[in-house]
Amino acid sequence: MTRRVIQFGTSRFLQAHADLFLHEARAAGQDVGPVAVVQTSGASARAGRVAAFGAPGGYPVIIRGIEGGAPVERQVTVTSIDRGLSAATDWDAVTALFVEEAEIVLSNTGDTGYALAEADRGPALIEARPPASFPAKLTQLLYRRWQAGGRSLTLLPCELVNRNGRVLQGLVLDLAAEAGLPEDFRVWLRAGVIWTDTLVDRIVSEPIEPIGAVAEPYALWAIERRPGLTLPCEHPCIVLADDLEPFERLKLHILNLGHTYLAEIWQREGRPDAETVREILADPAVRARLDALYRDEVVPGFSARGMEAEANTYVAATLDRFRNPSLNHRIADIAQNHVQKVERRVHAFLTWVEEAGARLPAPVLRALAAAYPPGAA
Repeated sequence: MTRRVIQFGTSRFLQAHADLFLHEARAAGQDVGPVAVVQTSGASARAGRVAAFGAPGGYPVIIRGIEGGAPVERQVTVTSIDRGLSAATDWDAVTALFVEEAEIVLSNTGDTGYALAEADRGPALIEARPPASFPAKLTQLLYRRWQAGGRSLTLLPCELVNRNGRVLQGLVLDLAAEAGLPEDFRVWLRAGVIWTDTLVDRIVSEPIEPIGAVAEPYALWAIERRPGLTLPCEHPCIVLADDLEPFERLKLHILNLGHTYLAEIWQREGRPDAETVREILADPAVRARLDALYRDEVVPGFSARGMEAEANTYVAATLDRFRNPSLNHRIADIAQNHVQKVERRVHAFLTWVEEAGARLPAPVLRALAAAYPPGAA
């Protein structure tokens, strides 16, 4: 029996991430999917995208960049999606699919996807067609599924929210309580629904119209292990882990920290306004400084936490990503909210290392941290 996946959000990111992984797993003979994509926003500008998801010919994803130090370019026609639906106009069909067929639920609803609308609070939530916010839509759909017998299902949120599964579960439980829904339903939400924290990572650099995308070679979908968890498929980019923190630390204190260090150089040295990450690293002196920072200060910090090998591997992949010729990542954008980023990426790294009982010299990182003391913003 195939495992029906319902995806909330039409993002280019998921088109070139989870949907691509499912396509490749199906092509390898795994009995997974298909995916039904639900547009949650109701934005009329994306109506063409919703309709295009049902096209039998699939859509293109171009993988372009640097991998293992060498240029990569390949195209995949993704056919894992069999239909597109709009929550605004197809709510009955979305509800029937969720109640009767769903085994796995994915979501990627943007930076404000977990924001609640006032109209979603209280008993009116259950009869809304549909509720306004994504957590409220999910609450109603889960309630309808529970009323129909309450088969278990796995939720894999992919929003860039720390502990995204736990946060989403908390919002749904709160909405269910405010709506006065039965306690038995809330017990099922805790025991019959598998809410899983995930971490996703892939840069999707440009769209292909009406659907499709250009993405970098690097991709990760780290999924935290839970009792009863059903994975959407097996794939080299999917990692099942007991704890997501190591993956979060690698991304935050290597990739993100490297970005912030380059932004500091860019600001202090008055470099060109439109300079990109790729362009600043084409300067041999800047590249040497970043290499030294990783080698002499960042990797030794990870070594103190027992993660030296993982850090070295991630540094190599990060440098490939930074030099991707198809990415135009402006440092001016990275430099926004610089003080807060230094606190989260640099101060937090030094504290994390010290918590392991290590006191590294780390002169460059300590100087950067001292320039932006916590709370200076």
